Amino acid sequence: MVMPFLFAFLILFVVVMVAATLASKYWDNKRKKQVSSMLQTDEEKPPEVSISNLLMEPTDDGRSFMEKFIENLDVAQKLQAHMSQAGLSWTPMKFLFISIVCAIIGGVAGVRFPVIGLGTTSAVSGCLMATLPYFYVRRTRAKRLGKLEEQFPEALEFLARSMRAGHAFTISLEMLGEELPEPLGQEFRTLFNEQNLGAALEVALANLTNRVPLLDMRFFASSVLLQKQTGGNLAEILTRLAEVIRERFRLKGQVKAASAHGRLTATILMLMPIFTLFALLVVSPGYIQGMAKDSDGKYLIGFAVVGQILGNYFIRKIINIQV
Repeated sequence: MVMPFLFAFLILFVVVMVAATLASKYWDNKRKKQVSSMLQTDEEKPPEVSISNLLMEPTDDGRSFMEKFIENLDVAQKLQAHMSQAGLSWTPMKFLFISIVCAIIGGVAGVRFPVIGLGTTSAVSGCLMATLPYFYVRRTRAKRLGKLEEQFPEALEFLARSMRAGHAFTISLEMLGEELPEPLGQEFRTLFNEQNLGAALEVALANLTNRVPLLDMRFFASSVLLQKQTGGNLAEILTRLAEVIRERFRLKGQVKAASAHGRLTATILMLMPIFTLFALLVVSPGYIQGMAKDSDGKYLIGFAVVGQILGNYFIRKIINIQV
């Protein structure tokens, strides 16, 4: 039973790798075109970036369900954007390769511990293991964005002090990229390099907000563009913006402390059944297998899994307080 299962996984692996190679070549060509367009000089008119567009959250804008569904099918581009925002140098092909390896490991583990039948256990454990790279990317992205948000007030104050000392905004960006630690220093170095390569300030700031999808970053880009169009004391604006961000951090800390009990409860309630299941598999394997073979036991196991997922989802929604 093990050899046919591994052979099927091998065939699937080869097919997916060929498809991933073709997709990777396509996205490499697309990225080359994007870099070429960024390196164009001011002889061509740069795309117009509206300040209001930077401040607005994405909306449905009257599109039909089918149009939004087709747009969401562009998984590779969004996955590449998430991996870039997470600071990972992965490609979609590498991500797919890691997912397939995890799926094979999960499938083999399911063959070794057949809880609800050999094929069913292998398929379920393989699918669950295949999702681990995705959750790793999500977790890494969230941690990196949190670090960027934490460093941002200091960066704004650095810019404000540098401009008060008489430096130009571009020179201040270069100094900020050199002095600021990672990961925010890297983003500002990229912003400065894009300008040096000929990109307009509007385009470089729009690219920055795409790489760092934070509301504070959109406020920063909008402030710089507004000051460029209407004039004003940019150093004072950046100082006030840094104060607002620090005050919001203080409020977020209070909310996080108030919701700590709910987050701990959600974690314990989600992990306790999983640990109990593995403990029973080690101590008394026949107990779970006997329940899985029973006609009613299969439904009970399915309802328990669905109930755990729904319970964790609703608890997360309740304690996720946006500030």
